[in-house]
Amino acid sequence: MLSRTGPAGSSAPRTYSRWASLVVLCAGTLMTVLDGNIVTVAMPAVQSDLGFSAASLAWVVNAYLIPFGGLLLLVGRLGDLLGRKRMFTAGLVVFTAASVLCGIADGQGTLIAARALQGVGGAMTSAVVLGMLVALFPEPREQGRAIAVFSAVGAAGGALGTFLGGALTQALDWHWIFLINLPIGVLALVAALRILTPDKGAGLDAGADYPGAVLVTGALMLTVYAIVGAGQRGLGGTLALGALALALFTGFTVRQARAARPLLRLRLFRSRTLTSANAVQILMIAGMYGFQYIGALYLQRVFGFSELLTGTAFLPAPVAIGALMLTLSARTVARFGPYRVLLGGLALITAGLALLGRAPTEGAYITDVLPALLLLSAGFAAAMPAVTGLAMSGARAEDAGLASGLFNTTQVVGGSLGLAVLTTVAASRTGRLTAAGEHVVAATADGYRLAFTVATAVAAAALILATALLRPRRALSDPANVNSLLPNGYTSPLNSGRKLS
Repeated sequence: MLSRTGPAGSSAPRTYSRWASLVVLCAGTLMTVLDGNIVTVAMPAVQSDLGFSAASLAWVVNAYLIPFGGLLLLVGRLGDLLGRKRMFTAGLVVFTAASVLCGIADGQGTLIAARALQGVGGAMTSAVVLGMLVALFPEPREQGRAIAVFSAVGAAGGALGTFLGGALTQALDWHWIFLINLPIGVLALVAALRILTPDKGAGLDAGADYPGAVLVTGALMLTVYAIVGAGQRGLGGTLALGALALALFTGFTVRQARAARPLLRLRLFRSRTLTSANAVQILMIAGMYGFQYIGALYLQRVFGFSELLTGTAFLPAPVAIGALMLTLSARTVARFGPYRVLLGGLALITAGLALLGRAPTEGAYITDVLPALLLLSAGFAAAMPAVTGLAMSGARAEDAGLASGLFNTTQVVGGSLGLAVLTTVAASRTGRLTAAGEHVVAATADGYRLAFTVATAVAAAALILATALLRPRRALSDPANVNSLLPNGYTSPLNSGRKLS
């Protein structure tokens, strides 16, 4: 066990122990993030091998997203109650076992069921990570650096997944995009058991609201299901599911307000910073996740790239994101504050998507795609650590796991929303143009350009929302606002030890 008692009788682990724990948390996160993107490039091969139709193929993604997004809030709270290390390691076991089942799947039903189990394991692992991170690094400067490292792994891992998906599919076959998780998962599990410090948790009696758990899990699963299947279901069916999800959310809210030991303390949403940061993240991730999916298809269907070449074309993104986050992000946030850094990052994301919306049909990767990719990478490298820090700063220590689950939930909802809207927009535009007699490649390119333009509007909306809702309060009369005027890492004696909200 690397964790040891610090000086002066402190129970806090030494610096090297905490950073070793961060490496373990990043390894578990990397595995789930890779899996979210590694499938994208391999989808045509999966379809050909297992005989999926165009409509049923979407369930290779949807079967993962629905339990993942639906369970994040619940397992985040259970992590607070049962112990976050216990939830994290159990999630690694479930996710790794499910990955093996995906890798050996020889039929559509088997693959979809295994993907759903992967979603369960991914939720268990992801929901508690940020809560563990902020507990490991309570000091603002170190927390900023830790969040930058964690965000770099998550953001770069998403783009790296596209490369690995193409490389493994072309060099071996699609089964290996899942089997690659076995060695990663085993190593991460062994390291987690040895390095992570156990935490007891508050116990189920502190918040075991089972009716509330059923309501919120059902509501979230219905929400993700309604979004990801909107293109095939139609407007009427989607609105009906949305209304049912809203009814479940309403029932859950009423239940939490009256329960003696609520699953979700509604006071969490009194934090303007936490609530606004999650709202901004939904829009930001909607634009970025939609870009990753549509961008990969754009390179294959318009530029004619192979799976490996498509993955290679995305490689500058993880390199740029990792380099910027690890070298500049924490320092930039410390100097200018998360609010200004977030606005700068969102402006760069908006500019990058706008460039893609103007790309010519017969363009070149170097001149028409790479500049936009670098702008998006720089913007995401700035915006993601900033919005993460803002979201987690609004939670109390005992709610850190719940806040982590909420943050990850809004990521999934944003990604699902962006994917559903942008793919529907692109397919609709392409279908109309091909029906009118336009060449299929030109029609496809035009559909993708429209999707990028819509993504630009979504990113711009995130920028406007962040500008309006996340501006730091400057009133010195409120002790909770005094810290915003002090250098990073200092706390006013009027508000000693309390995080801003």
